[in-house]
Amino acid sequence: MVGIDIHIQRFSRRRSQALAACVTLAVALLAGIAPAVAQSAKSPAAAEIDRNVDAALKSLYAKTPAAKTLARKAKGVLVFPSIVKGGLIVGAQYGKGALRKGGKTVAYYETVSASYGLQAGVQKFGYALFFMNDAALGYLDRSAGWEIGVGPSVVVVDAGMAKALTTTTLKDDVYAFFFDQKGLMAGLGLQGSKITRFHP
Repeated sequence: MVGIDIHIQRFSRRRSQALAACVTLAVALLAGIAPAVAQSAKSPAAAEIDRNVDAALKSLYAKTPAAKTLARKAKGVLVFPSIVKGGLIVGAQYGKGALRKGGKTVAYYETVSASYGLQAGVQKFGYALFFMNDAALGYLDRSAGWEIGVGPSVVVVDAGMAKALTTTTLKDDVYAFFFDQKGLMAGLGLQGSKITRFHP
């Protein structure tokens, strides 16, 4: 009986050791594939938005160094790579984008607006909003839909202002940059644009 007991104890010990080894291996494997699983969980629509945002920022920073300077100080950057605007008398514009914090996407947003008056044609462009303080960024996070013109102050940076803009002259809540403008419709503007968070 003693021999049988010793054999059972050894068998149980080996089984416990094997089980522990399997658990350790499983944990190691899961740790290795977790980032890949998280990455693959991103929807195709979200991945496409991120790729477009990457390309838009790269182009904007190359053409407008002031935007890259602001990015280093900004609490967050909301980028809409492609806005389509069109209409005859009554116009509308729409696009999707992503909010970046520390270079990483943290949320997705869509922008829409309507305009009235003498207008004709179709236009495509992009724009980026640089949130320079926590209060402005918090307003975006809290609002069910932020209508530009209400809440944080937004300054559109043109070519002349961009040349004179430095980190010591930054006083406004949000700075906006337009880029990649194409089409026949004149008069880009953000006033009245509504920005709402969505889940692609």
